[in-house]
Amino acid sequence: MKAIILVAGYATRLYPLTLHTPKALLDINGKAVLDYIYDEIETIDAIDEVYVVTNHKFYSHFTEWKGNRETTKRIKVIDDGTSSDETKLGAIGDIRFIIEREKIKDDIMVLAGDNFFTYKLLDFYDFFKSTNKDCICVHELEDSRELKRMGVALLDENNKVIHLEEKPENPRSNMAVYATYIYKRETLPLFETYIASGNKPDAPGYFPAWLYQRKDIYAYVFDGECYDIGTHEAYEEVKALFKVRAK
Repeated sequence: MKAIILVAGYATRLYPLTLHTPKALLDINGKAVLDYIYDEIETIDAIDEVYVVTNHKFYSHFTEWKGNRETTKRIKVIDDGTSSDETKLGAIGDIRFIIEREKIKDDIMVLAGDNFFTYKLLDFYDFFKSTNKDCICVHELEDSRELKRMGVALLDENNKVIHLEEKPENPRSNMAVYATYIYKRETLPLFETYIASGNKPDAPGYFPAWLYQRKDIYAYVFDGECYDIGTHEAYEEVKALFKVRAK
């Protein structure tokens, strides 16, 4: 299995914090967000290679991070060639870019590099092995305003996805989809099909919302928390929360 960490965004909502520092390298309690994610990847023996896909502006930041990172896996930091928010490929565009550039033929785990989570990534991988299907991560969320800004999944009694919509005006459940996914090797050519059909390349949740109508997808309902560090308020909230827990 390969892991793809998406860190090619420009995080303009967090300016000036992220004007010269990528969001994934922001500090939470003395440790970069990306290091928390990578520590979880290290627990999965099946992952032998990790692709960190970034943009040209922040490429050197992540190569420096790689040079300081202890790892049992091969890390490749890859520049997607974009240099501004206006020219970015989008999350799905970057996944397709890596699949094609690296000629990936294995199952892949895809993670947003700006999501700070407390659940165990190994448990998600074990769920994938038990289903042998493409998988998403979900968690119950009661805030209807937040649900409208996320992907929302409707599940059957076996946790199979029977409906999935990104940023729904009228959410059909309280199961929010978070940006951690596992796709089987047979699914990888469909990223090209998705993009070639003119679908949105930006938010990663648009792809499984399209895919579930073509293939079975199962949802891992995680215990724990997941935070999208997208605003100054969200970042300060997470820093404060985990500073208290660390005491």
